[in-house]
Amino acid sequence: MGGEVPEPRRLSRALSFGCGAVPEEALHLVFCYVDDPRDREAASLVCRRWHRIDALSRKHVTVGFCYAVEPARLLARFPRLESLALKGRPRAAMYGLIPEDFGAYAAPWVAQLAAPLDCLKALHLRRMTVTDQDIAMLVRARGHMLQVLKLDKCSGFSTDALRLVARSCRSLRTLFLEECTIADEGSEWLHELAVNNSVLVSLNFYMTELKVEPADLELLAKNCKSLISLKMSECDLSDLIGFLQTSKALQEFAGGAFFEVGEYTNYEKVKFPPRLCFLGGLTFMGKNEMPVIFPYSAMLKKLDLQYTFLTTEDHCQLIAKCPNLLVLEVRNVIGDRGLEVVGDTCKKLRRLRIERGDDDPGQEEQGGVSQIGLTAVAVGCRELEYIAAYVSDITNGALESIGTFCKNLYDFRLVLLDKQKKITDLPLDNGVRALLRNCTKLRRFAFYLRPGGLSDVGLGYIGLHSGNIQYMLLGNVGESDSGLIQFAMGCTKLRKLELRSCCFSERALAVAVLQMPSLRYIWVQGYRASQTGQDLMLMARPYWNIEFAPPCPESAYRVMADGQPCVDTYAQVLAYYSLAGRRPDCPQWLVTLHPA
Repeated sequence: MGGEVPEPRRLSRALSFGCGAVPEEALHLVFCYVDDPRDREAASLVCRRWHRIDALSRKHVTVGFCYAVEPARLLARFPRLESLALKGRPRAAMYGLIPEDFGAYAAPWVAQLAAPLDCLKALHLRRMTVTDQDIAMLVRARGHMLQVLKLDKCSGFSTDALRLVARSCRSLRTLFLEECTIADEGSEWLHELAVNNSVLVSLNFYMTELKVEPADLELLAKNCKSLISLKMSECDLSDLIGFLQTSKALQEFAGGAFFEVGEYTNYEKVKFPPRLCFLGGLTFMGKNEMPVIFPYSAMLKKLDLQYTFLTTEDHCQLIAKCPNLLVLEVRNVIGDRGLEVVGDTCKKLRRLRIERGDDDPGQEEQGGVSQIGLTAVAVGCRELEYIAAYVSDITNGALESIGTFCKNLYDFRLVLLDKQKKITDLPLDNGVRALLRNCTKLRRFAFYLRPGGLSDVGLGYIGLHSGNIQYMLLGNVGESDSGLIQFAMGCTKLRKLELRSCCFSERALAVAVLQMPSLRYIWVQGYRASQTGQDLMLMARPYWNIEFAPPCPESAYRVMADGQPCVDTYAQVLAYYSLAGRRPDCPQWLVTLHPA
């Protein structure tokens, strides 16, 4: 039975599995089916043989922070990599909270990639500084094999480098440049791509300032019959009629704009490809232009309306015609009424993103999103896996509803705006407890509130019920240091933590870090900081880098162009595990506390 002790012979045979009994070829085959990096990591620790097989069979690696390991060390560990993803500047850089000269230069990585990796076919760089020289070096070494090049929210390069990529990387199937800052030296790069590449599947230069010629897009569509996804910078839809007619295989399109607002006759001839199922961008689209997409609405699986001029009523009218949506991205102008329509219509919805709208009186009159809309979505869209929402009001009951009905959630992010003077139901302790207890599949969780939004008790609930959450962002939570310590004691699997605008002391932050055994990275802005960061040294230990940006009193009364406080007004802490030691390119405004 289950309680019997195995016979010695059987026990030895069971233990021999990892020690030579299984042929090497069989182990290689088994390892090829293990994709989760955590499972790979665990398997590599079984014995030296498994460690070696993991090294030789690992095809993809994601480096969560580019300073966590030296390039040479990583490439020596995994010599047969086919795909590498690198993340650079902290996520806060996307919101202007990190100065431009932070670092995260691609040059050291590209220099190493240029020689030893014979199998490398895909490279993904995120929030990094990439120069034309870096791209040229990469193309010279790997251009003949490169199939995927993703530069995601990167900066520092120009279209001259893109022209070189287009000429040399003729096997390229994916070119991703979304939200990159690119110096525009002309649109020849797109013409070169259209002439030299016949296998391109996906091209993305969405949310960039690049100008292109519609004729080059038509040529691309003619030569690349495999093109199924194009996300581009703003271009009037009336200029893309020829491209859309030629792209018979196109399934995803974003970037079209309605520059002639209110002139529907200019767009009557716009016909989307028959297989189209994702539509985004649609900049400046208003009520008069909506009929352009009505014929395709029932086929759409993804719809992005963030940059349209639609009112709440317009959202209601359009979404009611889209019953097959899996992904919906909107601004909070959709309002509670719009979300009620989503709940009634979009029963298959998997991902919902509600961004903050413009701070103008017209948008404010639309009412924003509250617990009413979120509850309607939770009840109606029970297949949801991802929710990210800016809300004007929220209650414990709404969070409980999400926990009750959305059992498949793996990513939940909520930001409570500060426009409304009074919030219905604070603190949100019981609501967040119910949500976390019921949504056991959650892996990523963000909860950015306003003062009083979550007590120490609620913060303790987050720690207690964090389960398998690996990434967390918290803002304006807790009341004291004891709440933070209670939270930390429960976060046994948390790997990445970001904190903003909290009341915690420096000493409490250091003690909390020591309570989280799986933590690999923490970024904090806005806490009770000292001028030297001396108490942060309590968390010092081998392979743990601590970088500190002291508060700048001179910036206390200065604001940036968007009206927000200057980046250096508040102290910042960045601490992370690193096998590379102290980084050599630390800017002057950032003090390296450890290693000394």
